Amino acid sequence: MSGLAQAAPPAELVAQLRAQSDAWDQAIVRRDRAAIEANMAEDFRQIDGRGNVETKASFVEGLVSPDLVIDPYTVEDFEIRVYGDTALLSGRTRMTGRYQGQAFKSHYRYIDIYVKRGGAWKIVSVQISRIPEP
Repeated sequence: MSGLAQAAPPAELVAQLRAQSDAWDQAIVRRDRAAIEANMAEDFRQIDGRGNVETKASFVEGLVSPDLVIDPYTVEDFEIRVYGDTALLSGRTRMTGRYQGQAFKSHYRYIDIYVKRGGAWKIVSVQISRIPEP
């Protein structure tokens, strides 16, 4: 049964994953390297909106760079699906900030894949797809 989605994941698991996801988003805004890395598996990969692949090291370096400032953001259409020891967290985000002093804004959908290893949920993969602005 571990390969099948649970009809409704237990409320406490949903709350835990939601809190962990929210804390990670806040750590990213703060550029808190330790908190960002603590949520990530060593074999983490990200596929960005252009199809580029990032490792844990390159992803974290980009986030904590002094060139990047991300404004606090919220997640819309948030959903959690659980398949045994794998959880898919997805949503939509409008992000603003500055990169090398230049303002930016982006709108995208994402999916974060968490795996439970050694009793702890860690993010192993992120994929984002840009949503064009009208």
